[in-house]
Amino acid sequence: MATSSDLAHWRGLVFTRLLQVVLLLGIVTAIPSALLAASEAIWSIVSLDLLAIGWIGAIWHSRAMPYRWRVWQFLIVAYLVGVGLLLKIGPVSQIYMMLMPVLAALLLGMRPALSTLVLTTLTIFFLGLHPDIALHLPGTPDSPVLRALIVALNFLFIAAVLTLSCAFLLRHLEDSSQALSQLNAELRLTATALARLNDMVMIADVLDAPPGPGAGTVPATRIIFVNDAFERSSGYARAEVLGRSLLFQQGPATDAGELARIAAAMARAQPARAELLNYNKAGKAYWVEAELVPFTDADGRQTHWVAVEREIDERKQSEADIHRLAFYDVLTGLPNRRLLMDRIGHLLAAAPRDHTISALMFIDLDHFKHINDARGHATGDALLRLAGERLAQLMRKADTVARIGGDEFVVLLAHLADDLDSAARAAAQVAEKIRAAIARDFEIGAQSYHCSASIGVTLLPKTGQQAHDLLREADIAMYRAKAQGRNGIAFFEAAMQEGVERRLTLERALARALDTEQLCMHVQPQVDRHGRVTGAELLMRWPQPDGSFIAPGVFIPIAEESGLIVRLGHWALREACRAARVLAQAQAGQAIPLSVNVSPAQFRQPDFAARVQAALAEHGTPAGALILELTEGLLIDQRDASLARMRELADLGIRFSIDDFGTGYSSLAYLTSMPLYELKIDKRFIDDTPRDTRDTAIVQAILAMARHLGLRVVAEGVETQEQADFLVAHDCDGLQGYLYARPMPLDDFPGWLARHQA
Repeated sequence: MATSSDLAHWRGLVFTRLLQVVLLLGIVTAIPSALLAASEAIWSIVSLDLLAIGWIGAIWHSRAMPYRWRVWQFLIVAYLVGVGLLLKIGPVSQIYMMLMPVLAALLLGMRPALSTLVLTTLTIFFLGLHPDIALHLPGTPDSPVLRALIVALNFLFIAAVLTLSCAFLLRHLEDSSQALSQLNAELRLTATALARLNDMVMIADVLDAPPGPGAGTVPATRIIFVNDAFERSSGYARAEVLGRSLLFQQGPATDAGELARIAAAMARAQPARAELLNYNKAGKAYWVEAELVPFTDADGRQTHWVAVEREIDERKQSEADIHRLAFYDVLTGLPNRRLLMDRIGHLLAAAPRDHTISALMFIDLDHFKHINDARGHATGDALLRLAGERLAQLMRKADTVARIGGDEFVVLLAHLADDLDSAARAAAQVAEKIRAAIARDFEIGAQSYHCSASIGVTLLPKTGQQAHDLLREADIAMYRAKAQGRNGIAFFEAAMQEGVERRLTLERALARALDTEQLCMHVQPQVDRHGRVTGAELLMRWPQPDGSFIAPGVFIPIAEESGLIVRLGHWALREACRAARVLAQAQAGQAIPLSVNVSPAQFRQPDFAARVQAALAEHGTPAGALILELTEGLLIDQRDASLARMRELADLGIRFSIDDFGTGYSSLAYLTSMPLYELKIDKRFIDDTPRDTRDTAIVQAILAMARHLGLRVVAEGVETQEQADFLVAHDCDGLQGYLYARPMPLDDFPGWLARHQA
């Protein structure tokens, strides 16, 4: 039905154009013809031309009339013109009679064409019998009927050929149009189906296509179609993506390897399938499963690419859920035993190439069962989750924290160091951080719960050992830590275990000593060139139950590495203020300046100045009674903040001394900007003075520089009279060392001072 409608529309257009052309040509030719005929007084021709032009004009003007009626009117005009011309001009006008069947074939169809063909043939035959029409056929008998029949048959042949050709051509066009309409209907149906498809569809044509499938060049594509599903999923309107590349939705997190694989397939004109992370118009990422199919022409040249994509976010989420259930602990979200063993295996496999030492820690929460039984599984689960969070916060990205069951956690520390000693120290530091983190109270449901951890540590790799062997070693070490009283750390490595555990023991013992005030201060006096006491230095001592002392050179580095140095420094500061008050009372109000060491870590604390003021106020100590000894390296970092803090304290009356001057980072520019009171020459320079010319030169240079800068100088480690005489001769302000007095308890210092003054 649609085909007939299309053909009728086409015929209507042809007829309209034909009328316009005939009318125009008729006017152009008929008027001169009528004028010429009038000049010859052939009035019938004039009338015929004018009648035909007027009739055709009327047909063209009556466009509201039915199509077939108008066509038949036009054919009648052609017929009458042909008949008239045959009668007036002769057989040459047969051409006008041929117009009627041919146009009928084009404008009306086969049956009207055959009818008009018969009509025009009979007309020519009967008109051939008319005496006014001279039909002269040389070589034929003088018979009007025979001559008319021959002419009519020849006309019939030629007209039939033209008419039937037009009719058959039109029939073929009609059949083709019908097939084309069917294809168009199917195409519209397909387009509608594509538009309504839930899968996203993109069609792109290829620009500058490579000459063949083996060209190896990635073709440039331009989108020419997207369906409704694409618009819904991507957020782009169709007009926004037309003309863009087929892969325009990729972003920073899209797998570059997958994109490279797709590009290689497109260069070879081969289909490709991939899972890609696309980005919609709002920038939100979503997963798609994409299939790209090429279309090529007869020469193998790419012409189009079709991409079909479907969203797989739910499937990806399901895969992630399955992976999480398989490799992660449901309660804490940490890796489980399976993933832990896999990562240990990977670390062991890479060890021959990396040549680095790693560590494995087995952590068991002490007395967790008591909390779980007393408060229920909900509280126990909450504590396990919090413990897992604390452990995860302490680790690097390369490390692994796993829960392998119950209250047992395992930490894998990857690539700690290149040698065993450094790796063991690093592992010990991390283990202590873990122990301290677990030891902090857990707040659950407005209640506080205390827990501790026993930690076993082993280092890897070891020859011939697998993941389960290392886990067993760490487990054994953990039980050893439990056997030693819990809340502790034990190393499985026998060769290093003693030293590491001794260091850990000292660190924990130092913390307990601070808590229980086991530390004390000794005093070593400083004298001037005349032997008068001008000040003293407070030195920390750590007495042991057997009467011995742990040297500061042993426990101070441990305090610095563990972070206890800040607590230790604050304690020393308070002790210095207390000692200054005690000495002032013993000396009838005469204050003796006391020097106390301050570590860079302590000095850089934001509240250091406030703590100094609080300590002075607590013991009623004047600020001038304190000299804070700093190291040269203090200004390497946070120079401006450190200088500001020094000036703030100097304004209170606190004096500053640079300890061990000449052994660290020295800057004369910094010396001039710091509010200094004195420099202390390190014992290493004094030991060989004046016998060693280089040390002697350094001491002389320091003394000379200090005089020009207006700074006081104290020499440490003076043990011989020769050293003292040299220093006095070179105007050294203060002397300190065994030559004058060894460090003594604070309580003994007033008595020594009285004896010395006497």
